Amino acid sequence: MAYLTNEEYRQMGYDFLNEPEFTNLLNKASAVLDNVTRRFYVFNELEKDYEFRKNAFKHAVACQIHYFVETGETTSEGLNNMPQTLSMGRTSLTFASNYSATGKNESKSLLSDDVYMYLEGTGLLYRGVGS
Repeated sequence: MAYLTNEEYRQMGYDFLNEPEFTNLLNKASAVLDNVTRRFYVFNELEKDYEFRKNAFKHAVACQIHYFVETGETTSEGLNNMPQTLSMGRTSLTFASNYSATGKNESKSLLSDDVYMYLEGTGLLYRGVGS
């Protein structure tokens, strides 16, 4: 079952996406969020969960879809294939880095940092070991 519908996505304030594009991005966003949440909703039914956690997760999925739309990429390779430095003649440009003061040896995450804003406090990021 899909975690989010195109209509729910639009009701959250995001721009319209045609159905094939939305489905493609939803599938990738779902895989990324399943990884982050240790596949919680693979083993538990989203629609039967607490309203608070269900809504937070749906917002996180929508946020991740929007991240893919904004970056234009859905793979780590695509996000990280841009050169850090560009030189033409005597002109050199170095692109700023969020992860390193030198801008070197960084790798952009496939997961939007904004997703954590929705998932924190839900228990979906818990990494402890059960007894």
